[in-house]
Amino acid sequence: MKLGCHLSIARGFAAMVQDAIVVKANVFQFFCRNPRGKAPINFTDSDLDEGKILMAQNNIGPILAHGPFIINAASDKEETRSLTEELIGQDIRFMENFEGAMYNFHPGNHLKNTPERGIELVASLLDKVMWPEQETLVLLETMAGKGTELGKNFAQLKEIIARVKFPDKVGVCLDTCHIWDGGYDVVDNLEGVLREFNDILGLERLKAIHLNDSMNKLGAKKDRHAKIGEGKLGLKAIINIVSHPLLRKLPFYLETPNDLDGYAKEIELIRSESAK
Repeated sequence: MKLGCHLSIARGFAAMVQDAIVVKANVFQFFCRNPRGKAPINFTDSDLDEGKILMAQNNIGPILAHGPFIINAASDKEETRSLTEELIGQDIRFMENFEGAMYNFHPGNHLKNTPERGIELVASLLDKVMWPEQETLVLLETMAGKGTELGKNFAQLKEIIARVKFPDKVGVCLDTCHIWDGGYDVVDNLEGVLREFNDILGLERLKAIHLNDSMNKLGAKKDRHAKIGEGKLGLKAIINIVSHPLLRKLPFYLETPNDLDGYAKEIELIRSESAK
C-alpha cells in the first residue's frame, strides 16, 4: 500500500524525507513554499540529491506537491490570476526534478464570475503553465462546494480537463472529506460514487487520494478534516476505500489534523486494519 501524509519542508527536502521514514510512510505530500506566501523555498542541489537518495533507498514515491492556498485560477481579478500563473508555473518546474512527481491544486473560486467562466479561466491558465515535454502530472482536487468553489462535482472537473491542450498531463486527486462534504456518499455507496466517477471522468484519471475523515455530515459543504476514525466517515469506511480493488494501488496522502506522532499512529492503524 502506498500510504503517507503531509509533511513540512521547512527544515529542507532531505529532512522531510527523513520524517517520512520515521512515520513509516512510502509516499508524502508537501508545499513548495509557505502555503500562504509567495516566495519559494530555496533548495540546494546537495539537499535535493540527499533526499532523492533516501527516497530510492526506502522505496518512497510518488511524491505530491500541493499548491499554496493563496492561488485562485478562477478568480475574477486579473492580478490574482497572474500571481496564480506565476506560482503554479514555478512549482511545476520545481517538481520536474523528481521522477513520477505530481502537483495538486484547488481549482479555485469563481467569485463574481459564472462557474462556466471560472472553468474557462482555469483551463486557460493551465495552458499557459504546461508544455508538451512536461513530466509532472497536474492534479485537480475534488472540493466540498463551499461558496463559489469549482470542483464541487465530477462534471466540473471534466469540463476543465476537456478544455486544456494537454489533457494527458492532467488527472484528479480525490479528497475523501471533500467529496463527502460535497454530497458523495462514500460510506454507504462507495460503489455508486466510483461508478459515477468512471462514467463522467474515467477512473484512469484518478491518480491520488487525500485520505481524510470529516467533522461534518454528508453534504455539509464545509470542508473540515478529522482524524481517521474520529469523524463522520469512520474507520470502517476509510478501510473500505484503501482496500477497494479499484483504488488500492493508488497513493494515499493523509491530511488529517496531526503532528508526526499522530501521522505515525494513523499510518500504522490503516495498514493493520486493511491487512485483516
